[in-house]
This record gives sequence, C-alpha cells and structure tokens, in this order.
Amino acid sequence: METLLTILHVTAGVFIVGPMAILPMIGLRAIRSGSADQVASIARSTRFFSWLSLVVVVTGFLLVSFVDPEDQLTIGTPWLLASIILNAVAVVVSLSLVAPLLSRAGFHLADGTTADARVYGRIAGLSGLVTLLLVAVVVLMVWRP
Repeated sequence: METLLTILHVTAGVFIVGPMAILPMIGLRAIRSGSADQVASIARSTRFFSWLSLVVVVTGFLLVSFVDPEDQLTIGTPWLLASIILNAVAVVVSLSLVAPLLSRAGFHLADGTTADARVYGRIAGLSGLVTLLLVAVVVLMVWRP
C-alpha cells in the first residue's frame, strides 16, 4: 500500500502541481495575444488544478502514517511542516489571487479592452511566487533537512 501511495503522490505532484504552476505563465502569453477565450479557459484550469493539488497533500498525509517509527517523522517535523505551510500558501495564492486575476484579464479582453498592465504584472509576479513556493516544497521533500 505504501508503494502505491508513493506512486500516486509523486505522479499527482508531477501531473497536477506541474500544470498548476505552468498554466498562469501560458495565460500571460494568451493575454499578450489578446485571446479572451484562452485566458478564461486558463483561469478555470488554474483554479481546477489548484484545488486538485490537494490530492498531493492527502496522499502525503497518508504516507506519513507508513513511516517507520524509528525515523521519528511526524507532521510536526520541521521540514515537513514547512513544506505543508509553503504548499498551503501556494494553493491559497493561486486560488485567491492568480486565478481571479486571470479571469479579470479574460473579461477585459472579451470586452475589447486590453488587460491593465498592473493586472498583467500581478499575474506574472504572483504566479512566479507560487512556482517558487512549489519548488521550495520539492526541495524540502527531496532534501529532508
């Protein structure tokens, strides 16, 4: 069971968290090209993958229950707790800021106006922050300081 959960956890990390990080950057290209429908679709997809990334969290919690007691690994272990917090911040930023800003940019484009440069900059900055947070989680998961 542990092997199956590990496979699910890593696979979900790649195929769910990866798009969560990359889609907003593709959205920036769609904004530059003026494609309102594509921006709206990317906003929905970003929201979907952000929620779906909770599968990675759930499988991670389940994996902790399989750890050998001699390893003394708990949810309170500093590197694991830090990765949980960083992941939570990334998901919250993606859901509460990045996806809504992408939606707003899509609405502006659909109305025939260009997306405000400040909105574009916020999407770029916040999606970059989400990506950095997710990279930090990966580093903590691999390094296990």
